[in-house]
Amino acid sequence: MRLGPEDTPERRLVALGIELPPPPRPAANYVTFVRSGRYGYTSGHGPMRADGSFVVGRVGDDIDLEAGIAAARITGLALLATLRHELGSLDRVGRIVKVLGMVRCRPEFGQQPTVIDGCSDLLVAVFAERGRHVRSAVGMNSLPFGIAVEIEMVVEVLDDDVR
Repeated sequence: MRLGPEDTPERRLVALGIELPPPPRPAANYVTFVRSGRYGYTSGHGPMRADGSFVVGRVGDDIDLEAGIAAARITGLALLATLRHELGSLDRVGRIVKVLGMVRCRPEFGQQPTVIDGCSDLLVAVFAERGRHVRSAVGMNSLPFGIAVEIEMVVEVLDDDVR
């Protein structure tokens, strides 16, 4: 199905056959989303599968590149679930502004941008041009719980309810 620019993010999810998971809960003393003015900030999210388990391992070592890309997409779904939960609808997202993707890998691994494309491609599919964002994709020696990727983002929120 070809999606046009008139389609909303919520309609795109349905057209793409994407069902969002329940939003993740904080693992420690923090919140998953904070709104400040017109912007919303997510905490780092990890690749939690539908059964509650995480994709763990070092990309390019314990898991291959394709599994790393899939882990980034799973993480993107969790981020979208948090946004929908906090904002009531993904249609309230005016733009994905910034994505920071962290990939657990060895120092010589250099394909972090390819891994994080798993999330970025999802965001563009759901938000079209409003999903195109600035981004950093970096390698990490360690991530919480041994997860393969962690991603956080900044979004612009559409409405006059500026807090």
